[in-house]
Amino acid sequence: MPEHFIADEKAMLGLGGELARKLRPGMVVFLQGALGAGKTTLVRGILRALGYEGVIKSPTYTLVETYPLEEFNLFHFDLYRLGNPQELLDIGLEDYLQANAVCLIEWPEKAKQILPKADIFCTIEIPKTGVGRRIILHEE
Repeated sequence: MPEHFIADEKAMLGLGGELARKLRPGMVVFLQGALGAGKTTLVRGILRALGYEGVIKSPTYTLVETYPLEEFNLFHFDLYRLGNPQELLDIGLEDYLQANAVCLIEWPEKAKQILPKADIFCTIEIPKTGVGRRIILHEE
């Protein structure tokens, strides 16, 4: 799954479904891309593919949203508004990095010095035309 061109929101949700099949407890996934690139839409696709039927909110203001799933807990972080990496430690980052959980982290560059190594890197690029998205997936 190294590189994809995603034409629209439906395709982004579908890619989320593909990515969901790769997730295992204990994994960390970094989601990188500009504002509005589709990171949260990708997370929505992942959660729907994993059977989550509830409301899926962007954690822009809450920093993290928790989704209890059948196989594991999924923690969705959005570090965009993080003022200092210490804030992440203050909310108990270590408590989220569980062997029975998956962490999806948007804007990981805001706290790279304290985050664990990612198992999957996902970079979402908006082409100059503004149409579609280029997705680059890299697994460690």
